[in-house]
Amino acid sequence: MNLFVSGIKAPLGCTEEDVFKKAIKTAKISSANIKDIFIHKKSVDARKGNINLVYSVCINLINKESFNNIPSVVLKEEFDYKLQPGNALLSERPVIIGAGPAGLFCCHLLCEYGFRPIVIERGSKTEKRVADVENFFKNRILDTESNVQFGEGGAGTFSDGKLVTRINDPRCDYVLDLFVKHGAYEEIKHLAKPHIGTDNLRKIIISLREGLISKGADFIFNTAVEDIDVSGGKVRGVKLSNGEYITADAVVLACGHSARDTYKMLLKRGIGMEKKPFSVGFRIEHKRRFIDEGRYGKYASHPDLGAAEYQFSLRKGNRGCYTFCMCPGGSVVAASSEENGVVTNGMSDYSRNADNSNSAIAASVLPEDTGADVLSGIEFQRKLERAAYIAGGSTYAAPVQLSKDFIKGEKTFCLSSVKPSYPCGYEFADFNNILPPFAAEILKEGLLDFEKKLRGFSLGDGVLSGVETRTSAPIRILRGKDYSAIGAEGLYPAGEGAGYAGGITSAAVDGLKVAEYLIKKYKSI
Repeated sequence: MNLFVSGIKAPLGCTEEDVFKKAIKTAKISSANIKDIFIHKKSVDARKGNINLVYSVCINLINKESFNNIPSVVLKEEFDYKLQPGNALLSERPVIIGAGPAGLFCCHLLCEYGFRPIVIERGSKTEKRVADVENFFKNRILDTESNVQFGEGGAGTFSDGKLVTRINDPRCDYVLDLFVKHGAYEEIKHLAKPHIGTDNLRKIIISLREGLISKGADFIFNTAVEDIDVSGGKVRGVKLSNGEYITADAVVLACGHSARDTYKMLLKRGIGMEKKPFSVGFRIEHKRRFIDEGRYGKYASHPDLGAAEYQFSLRKGNRGCYTFCMCPGGSVVAASSEENGVVTNGMSDYSRNADNSNSAIAASVLPEDTGADVLSGIEFQRKLERAAYIAGGSTYAAPVQLSKDFIKGEKTFCLSSVKPSYPCGYEFADFNNILPPFAAEILKEGLLDFEKKLRGFSLGDGVLSGVETRTSAPIRILRGKDYSAIGAEGLYPAGEGAGYAGGITSAAVDGLKVAEYLIKKYKSI
């Protein structure tokens, strides 16, 4: 039985022992009833110039106690998988389409219960994928099947390995535990905003794959699913790009949010889908030192703090503008997956010590903004990506602009202290001529509002690079309470590409939920 004590504030330089004493005092428990005690979460409160560390402490109790009228104290049962396998028979091994977090964690849990999934990934395994991405960064030679979007680990492999999530699900701890088991630092289980780092995540994904293979899973890389065989309202199998056909009556569709051809195929097959809101915008870069000092003041560079983060948002009617995927001490990456399109993303290595810090600044795109067709959101994204490609000189260079010039509607002709980190080069352009007016308008309003929260953020040396279009899937694949797709029994949409998650952790959790359903329904093969 675990007792969680939250909201414990402590000054910089405090010891864990000091924090534990405060937690025990707050909970009013006897030290004799404590089996174990450790930091559950740690965050930084930098509001109003006062820097405090804020802790949540987990106390493992020997005997259960009652706690009344203590709002910061919560008693929780430990989460543990104890599933009862079902009795239905699978004719063939389950198939998982996509080796991103939803697919990998679904595969993991199925393997734990004796299922031996076949994982089909259109992109390359991590070792080759890294080389393909580096070739694009260096030589601007794009592999449309192995890039920042496609390949083992999913898009998050090249986006810092951020594990922050807004969902409150006990499976989140299970996800973190598995990452630690395969090489992540233990600290990710305790930080309020855990991140693995792009450099470390690559090694972890390889370890995870090797562990799954040892438990009976098979992986097929560099092979796309060209068609899903659906007849009589049921899945019968999948047709692969190499000409192979795999019979299956349980197919987990864990494609990423950039699998545009897959959405088109699903529509043709009559699979239920609906448009959903998404966001577009650009990246903004500053000197890391500027962000650190702006957030922490004289405490910048304190060893208890690390590189500073920020999170800003503005709401106006039914639209919003917000910072997203903030990368302290990181870089902007070239995230194109289609020819003649420029897409940006951001990443940080574990150390977060690069010269710049960056974040996406994104504006809401509503379903009615893009047209009536269910796939119109994809065409909306594609149009912006091609416009950015042309504005950058049609060489995969990114259009860039000082944020203050964007606000004034003026083209930039020279930069100041911040050098863009986007690896394929850059050309000066005006994002007012690239983004649709409704998006440009609220992005400007957002930037001016963020300037009030951090002076110099928008009207200083900040540099914009774009476009950022792959913030989330513009489509949701409809599924029922049994996780099966509407119109195709036995097809299980999962994760971010299916429209049910927004990041590594939530996608992994959704993959686990689908695996749970399959385990409870079927006998293992």
